[in-house]
Amino acid sequence: MNKFENGFMLGASTAAHQVEGNNTNSDYWLMENMEYSQFVEPSLDAVDHYNRYEEDIKMLADAGLNTYRFSVEWARIEPEQGKFDEKEIEHYRKMIKCCRDNGVEPVITLMHFTSPVWLIKLGGWDNEQVVELFANYARFVTEQLGSEIKYICTINEANMRLQIGALMERFKKQMMAKMANAAKSSGDSMEGQVQVGLNLSDPMEKMKLAAMENAKVFGDPQPHTFVSATDANGDMIVIKAHQAAKEAIKAVNPDIQVGITLSLHDCQYIEGGKERADSDWNEEFSHYIPYIKDDDFFGLQNYTRTTYGPDGIVPVPEGTPMTQMDYEVYPEALEHVIRRVHEEMPNVPIMVTENGIATADDKQRVEFIDKAIEGVQSCINDGIPVIGYCHWSLIDNFEWQKGYALTFGLCAVDRKTQIRAPKPSLKHLGGYLK
Repeated sequence: MNKFENGFMLGASTAAHQVEGNNTNSDYWLMENMEYSQFVEPSLDAVDHYNRYEEDIKMLADAGLNTYRFSVEWARIEPEQGKFDEKEIEHYRKMIKCCRDNGVEPVITLMHFTSPVWLIKLGGWDNEQVVELFANYARFVTEQLGSEIKYICTINEANMRLQIGALMERFKKQMMAKMANAAKSSGDSMEGQVQVGLNLSDPMEKMKLAAMENAKVFGDPQPHTFVSATDANGDMIVIKAHQAAKEAIKAVNPDIQVGITLSLHDCQYIEGGKERADSDWNEEFSHYIPYIKDDDFFGLQNYTRTTYGPDGIVPVPEGTPMTQMDYEVYPEALEHVIRRVHEEMPNVPIMVTENGIATADDKQRVEFIDKAIEGVQSCINDGIPVIGYCHWSLIDNFEWQKGYALTFGLCAVDRKTQIRAPKPSLKHLGGYLK
C-alpha cells in the first residue's frame, strides 16, 4: 500500500439532511412526508448523527482518517427568514470542536441540496433574490464559526440543477415515445445518469397529484428546490450565489479557503460521439471555469463514467458490474476526471470531496477504494495539486428519493437501534495515511 505524505487530507463526507434526522424546517422534509411524495420513504431520525456526531467523528479518527467533510443545515440555522438560531449554530460549533479534539480537519459545506421552506416559498433557486439571501447566511456562519475552520465549500454540486434538467428532458421524450408505442426496451436506467438518488418510477397520475400537493404547501406545483430542473438562467443564479457567498466569507475572514463542488462524469466516447461528449463536459464543467478559476480550491465529485456515441449516451453493455445506484462500477473515472480538470484549470488545487460506491459487498468497496486511490496518487506523482480525498460516505444514510436501501457507507447502521458497525473498508481507507 503506497501511503500519502503527511499533510494530505484523507477522510469521508456526509450531508446534514442525509444523516442528522428531523430537519423539519427544510424543503425535503416537507416533500418526503407528503401523501403523494416521490420519496420511497421519509428520512425521520435518519442515522441520528445530530446526537451521535461525537461517536461518529471519533470512529473516523480511530480508523486513521484526518478529515471530515460535513454540511451545516441552512434550514436549522435560519428557520425563518432573517432569524438565526443560536442553539443550532452552537451545535455545529461543538461538531467542529469535536473534530479538532480528535485531530480531524473539518471541511464545511454551506449548502448540500436542502433549503429552508421559506426560501422555496419565495421562488427558491430560480429567484435572483437567493443570491443575497445565501450570502447573508454564509456571512452569519462565517462570523460565528469562521475563526475555527479553514475550508468552506459554498454549494454542493452546483451543476446538479442543469444535470437534472437534461435528464428530465430525456425522461419526457422517453415517456412520449412509450405513449406512442415507439420506445425500444433497452434496459437502460435513466436514474443512473445523475449522481444523486432520484426516483423516476412514479406513474404520471401520481406526479399530477404531487404537483397539486406542492401547490398547497409551497405555492407552486413545481417548486424551485435546489434539486429541480433549471435552465441557463437558473444555473447562473447558482454561480452568482457562490460568488456572493465567497465574497461574504472573505470579508469576515480572508484566510478561509473557499471553493465549490461539481458533479462530474468521466465523459468518454466511441466513434461519432465526441461532439456530444465534449458538449456535455462543457455543460458539467468547462463553462464554469471563468467563475471559479480564482477560487482557493475546487471540490471534485465523481462516481463513474458516461460513454457517448453518434446517437447520444451509449447503454452500458449487458453483464457490466453495476452499483446499487445503476452506475457502472468504474473507479478509474476519478483519475481521468482529475487530469482533465487540471488540464483546463491548472492553477486551482483539487480536493476530491466525494467518490464512492453504493454496494452491499464491502470487499467490492475496498477494491473500488484501492483503484480510486491509485489514480489519485498517480496524479499527485505527476505534479497535479490534489490536496485531499473524502470518500462518500462515512455512514450508510438517506439517499434522497431512494431512501435507505442504498449503502454507500464505510460504516453500517442498525436504524432500529442506531448502533454503528464500522465496515473493514473504513480502516482500510485510513491505512493510506502515514
